[in-house]
Amino acid sequence: MTSRSLPPIKIRDLKSIEDLSQLKSVEKEVWGMADEDTLPLTLAIACEAAGNIFVGAFHGEGGKEKLVGFAFGFLGREHGSTTVHSHMLAVLDDYRHLDLGSRLKQAQRERAIGMGIHEMTWTFDPLQSRNAHFNFSKLGVVSDNYKIDFYGPETSSMLHRNGTDRLWVRWLLNSRRVRDRLQRCAAGKDPRVETLDALRLLAPLVRFDPSGRPARAELAESLARQRVSIEIPGDILEVERNDMGLAREWREATRWAFCEAVRAGFVVAEFCRGVRGQQGPGAYLLQRGTISDLILEV
Repeated sequence: MTSRSLPPIKIRDLKSIEDLSQLKSVEKEVWGMADEDTLPLTLAIACEAAGNIFVGAFHGEGGKEKLVGFAFGFLGREHGSTTVHSHMLAVLDDYRHLDLGSRLKQAQRERAIGMGIHEMTWTFDPLQSRNAHFNFSKLGVVSDNYKIDFYGPETSSMLHRNGTDRLWVRWLLNSRRVRDRLQRCAAGKDPRVETLDALRLLAPLVRFDPSGRPARAELAESLARQRVSIEIPGDILEVERNDMGLAREWREATRWAFCEAVRAGFVVAEFCRGVRGQQGPGAYLLQRGTISDLILEV
């Protein structure tokens, strides 16, 4: 399916029961979830009525609109302030080339700011390089919180066979950092190109050894620096398909690295794909400091 064959995709709030009833089919197609792990319709209706954020990407017109992507966030409380926790973001495969993920996140941001909320949080699998690029490079999130098996050892989703470790990320909606990233992306510029140069100079806390396995650095020496990096495979799903044992090695090694670095006072600041060329691994950049330090940077 090409973009030329598609009518315009409309981004709008999900309001009706008919809108909300389409959520389940998108969840099941994107994540391969069983019915018991999808959002119950009655809960979705109650969450929407209570003022939580449901935004959808709709293909078609009038009564034939099809939900092809959505973002769902609910109100939370962190650091003494009201936040929105963006629990779900999904786009059907045939529509992922249309940048709908970015459009849905920006719609969420607009609605949260309109509610007087200045921070959004969510979680994602740190081994998923595509999501890491989207979250850090395009949106400008930061993180100082790694959660082990956040949803338990596994769920019915095909994406959760290798555990459910998550980075808990913070999106400071009005910060200079976030505004700068959104402006760069809107202008078609590569965000944070300079990060690649910094990563090339660092000895990673976890890196690829010649066999493609994760190699751990000496912990005390690495954490004595102001910056460290953590490499991940370019496509962890491909690794899982070919060698689940190797995928679990990557999970264990990166879990160790993130947990030790965060415990030592490092913040996950950036992510770059293809550190050693287009087919090479991606890498996170972590630096010593606080979230407050990062959000003031341009």
